[in-house]
Amino acid sequence: MRENVRDRDRLEHIVEAIDRILSFADGKTKEELEADDLSVAELLFNNGHWLYTGFMCHQVVEKTLKCYWCVCRDDDPPFIHEHWRIAEGCGLYTKMSEEQKGFLEGIKRLNIEARYQEFKDDVARTLNRETTARILEQTKQMHAWILEKIKEKSSTR
Repeated sequence: MRENVRDRDRLEHIVEAIDRILSFADGKTKEELEADDLSVAELLFNNGHWLYTGFMCHQVVEKTLKCYWCVCRDDDPPFIHEHWRIAEGCGLYTKMSEEQKGFLEGIKRLNIEARYQEFKDDVARTLNRETTARILEQTKQMHAWILEKIKEKSSTR
């Protein structure tokens, strides 16, 4: 068990480092940074790290929603992690299908960055290859859908 804790701590450190690197990426657009996060999620998935794949999926959706916010509004997106509130604030929530809204609700528990270890362990127990693959696929679909909405909004602005 102690080895799992060390592995988890080491992986958490790697994810934090990757996120810091990506946040300071010179010359990259927000869309490119989101694609980097998606690549990191796929890398984590391919290496069997279900919990951190889910966390990166949460990040991808959050950053893509905030990018849409920036296209639609003149103010900065709020410093929150609740996807539905971000989507609602920029008018995207009403355009979502019930399935997309359900997906947003389902992945909110994957925002594990500042959570207690017991919470992370509880979430980790609900994830396996199949459930995480589904989350990753739905994240890719949501990401592509929001990017399409960004293009539509950009062309009319």
